[in-house]
Amino acid sequence: MHQQLIIDKINSILEATNDSYDQTLVGLLDEAKRIFISGAGRSGLIGRFFAMRLMHSGYDVSVVGEIVTPSIKSGDLLIIISGSGETEQLVAFTKKAKDIGAKILLISAKDESTIGDLADCTLQIGRSEQYGKVRGMPMGTVFELSTLLFLEATVSHLIHEKGIPEEEMKSRHANLE
Repeated sequence: MHQQLIIDKINSILEATNDSYDQTLVGLLDEAKRIFISGAGRSGLIGRFFAMRLMHSGYDVSVVGEIVTPSIKSGDLLIIISGSGETEQLVAFTKKAKDIGAKILLISAKDESTIGDLADCTLQIGRSEQYGKVRGMPMGTVFELSTLLFLEATVSHLIHEKGIPEEEMKSRHANLE
């Protein structure tokens, strides 16, 4: 029962998401010198999943907050994943990156927010009214799982369009595990 509830809800969110977003996202990735990804809490975990897939695909990507993350510069892309677009720490990261001249992409559940106002581009996953309380999917679960599937589908699009073989991706996978 709950498995179908989750599948149906995520499916409805993804069906309401603009079909051109994967192409928009790939275009921004390809234009960037380097890519930086940030999110708070579980959205941050989704960002880490995405960063790993981008690295496997050959992009120069860093996760904000890691001790080996370099400084962001003009020409780089900062991707913020935030359901609300209001998380204070992420607002501060956005302001700093914008002041430096980096491009900002927000992936959010809301079409209007503080980070959205600062961003060069916002990809709204689903529609705001779809994010009310959902039994069995508390505290942002709908946004997080929908965003994870959207980003995985974008990577699938990216590797298919660019013809990146799985063997090449595997060669970039960590081998000190």
